[in-house]
Amino acid sequence: MRAYAVPRSLRFAYLVLLAAISFSVWGQEPQLEVSDGVSSKQWSRSALLAESVPIQIDKDSAYKRSMTYRAVAFAKLMPMLMTKTAANTSVQFVALDGFVANIAAADLVGKGQPYLAIETDQQPWPAIDPNNPAKTASAGPFYLVWLNPEAGKISNEQWPYQVVKIRVELPLQQRFQQIIPSPKLSKNYQQAMQGMQIYIKNCAVCHSMNGGGDAAIGPDLNQPFSPTEYFHQAFLRKLIRNPAAVRNWKQALMPGFDHQSISESDLDALLVYFKHMAALRRMK
Repeated sequence: MRAYAVPRSLRFAYLVLLAAISFSVWGQEPQLEVSDGVSSKQWSRSALLAESVPIQIDKDSAYKRSMTYRAVAFAKLMPMLMTKTAANTSVQFVALDGFVANIAAADLVGKGQPYLAIETDQQPWPAIDPNNPAKTASAGPFYLVWLNPEAGKISNEQWPYQVVKIRVELPLQQRFQQIIPSPKLSKNYQQAMQGMQIYIKNCAVCHSMNGGGDAAIGPDLNQPFSPTEYFHQAFLRKLIRNPAAVRNWKQALMPGFDHQSISESDLDALLVYFKHMAALRRMK
């Protein structure tokens, strides 16, 4: 165990500073660091564009419309994911704003068909949301998109944009055991375990649980309290489905999760997970 760890907020502030220097101050083209767990490679934008093909995304997650991109098949960046030894690994996508998506290797080699889209100076992408001061930048320079997200059961939170680093990691629950339900609370334990997977896929990109996680955008979901302890369940469900229906402001970042992203049974499991983790905290 490390004797000292730099706070996540400072780590991401440093990452943002480095990216800003790389992209702007020195006039260099954007770089993407890719690490497959064995070796690391720095890809320049021009090198990625040399490997790219034109693709069309019919329902783009960030732009909410059809988009055309120059993109590289993700398998070209991490061919090792196609091996059997990578089946239980996770791939972490670190974004400029502190968003961190841990995507299972099984999803990246599945039916969703992931590509890394590349923004160019000649054809810059539009702002993600020109009406939100926190989203006036584009999704570039690098953005993970999916040709067939429905077939791959891909969530909106598995479309990380403004990506600066991609690396193979152990699954989140192996690195942060404080997010795992305990069989000591046997009631609904299996449903809580299912809910943990929903949490990792959709919530851990912005939030932590009991201080465990990679992201630094949203608050912890069990410290000091769980949202199940300060939200009436009906309003918590509404918040997850459509945050603006519960509270809304111009710089809001949390997206809503429709039934395609989180089914009703998955939402039930997620709430069971939150309640389970709150009960564990109270036991301590």
